[in-house]
Amino acid sequence: MKSVSSLGFALFGAALTAISYGLARFAFGLFVPPIRSELELTPRLIGIIGSLPLISFLLASLVAPWVAIRLGARNAAVISGSFGVAGLVLISQSTGALSLGVGVFACGICTGLMMPALTAAMQVLVDRSVHGRVSSIMNAGTSVGVALAVPAVLFLAGIWRSAYMAFAALAVVGVIAAWFVIPSVSRVTPSDAAPPKPISALQWWRLLRLSLFAFAMGFVSAPFWIFAPDLVVNLGGLPGSETGWLWLAVGIAGLGGAVVADLADRNNPPITQALMLMMLAASLALLAASPGQIVLAAFSALVFGLAYMSLTGLYLMTGIRLLPGRLSMGPVLPFMAVSLGQASGSPLVGLLVDNLGYSTAFAAFSVFGIVVALLSPLYPHYIDFGTEEPEDEETGLQAAYDYQLQDEEGEPYTYDTEDSESASSDNTPLTQAR
Repeated sequence: MKSVSSLGFALFGAALTAISYGLARFAFGLFVPPIRSELELTPRLIGIIGSLPLISFLLASLVAPWVAIRLGARNAAVISGSFGVAGLVLISQSTGALSLGVGVFACGICTGLMMPALTAAMQVLVDRSVHGRVSSIMNAGTSVGVALAVPAVLFLAGIWRSAYMAFAALAVVGVIAAWFVIPSVSRVTPSDAAPPKPISALQWWRLLRLSLFAFAMGFVSAPFWIFAPDLVVNLGGLPGSETGWLWLAVGIAGLGGAVVADLADRNNPPITQALMLMMLAASLALLAASPGQIVLAAFSALVFGLAYMSLTGLYLMTGIRLLPGRLSMGPVLPFMAVSLGQASGSPLVGLLVDNLGYSTAFAAFSVFGIVVALLSPLYPHYIDFGTEEPEDEETGLQAAYDYQLQDEEGEPYTYDTEDSESASSDNTPLTQAR
């Protein structure tokens, strides 16, 4: 295992996120026009296939914490990347709806396993005071992956199979890098401190509200991720190669999502939630209104990318704040809710496109997004430990970061709480106790 700084790990995590989320999952929408044409698939069938990686993401997320605990962060990341490689190869060789569906399903498993593996490694390598910021940077890696897909559609237009083989090659590089960089230790286990308290009713209530907002955002974003390139090609008459500019705009603007999410986390999350959801809804309406004008379509993609990445980053950090000391659960719940919303919205938008057309389908989802944005005052505030649950700061947070780790041979690693500040500040590797 290579010793890395907090910033180094954040950038490395962003790179793996770019491969697993950006290339293996979200790049699919960019290639829908040529895939649908070559395999002769209807919009309704594409909508169903588009929901499969979201369903597999949910299923993988349910077992991902257990995988990280039992197999260790390194093995969990390698398994995740292997599913990504297999899925990308299957997509490149697909001959029909079934093989295509199996490929995107495998890519969804890749995304479901990756973030918990990175979170488990983060608890070992990164000072707890910057966990939220590091998580936000890693989340922004999705934008990088989306942007990386653009050269493929610009220079490999019409040969989408070759593009997916190139993605698979990058995923292989990611698997090899994960083996050398991510620690082999299992997720953090408390040593001398008491275990975290049970989740309180107040925490559950706020987690429910967070998950509902995350579900709604995922639902509203589904049309853009699956059908935006298809819309500008079939309704706007633009060449298929020009759809790459949409994803480039999404990727570039999405990088700003890490900054917005970090600012919102420390200022006013409900206001940011409302503003970004309004922007998300506006991007759908603008694209549906001007599909034949590449400049306006690209601008709508800029708005969408900034809003989507800001919201996912905000939900991630809110989950961490609401469940301190439970990093395998807090960030996972809102991400699962986002995916469930996308899985629900994808088949519905495909059905609406088939029966009512692209414009009506996108407009309907835009209206729903505006309604949800108006409910943002209900977005959960963070729990004030000083007044509502004072003992949690002592037990929950302490339990999460008093480390007793094991290497592959079962030898214990120890992390003394007295030395936590010095160990985290100079990034000194943990020493093995003999």
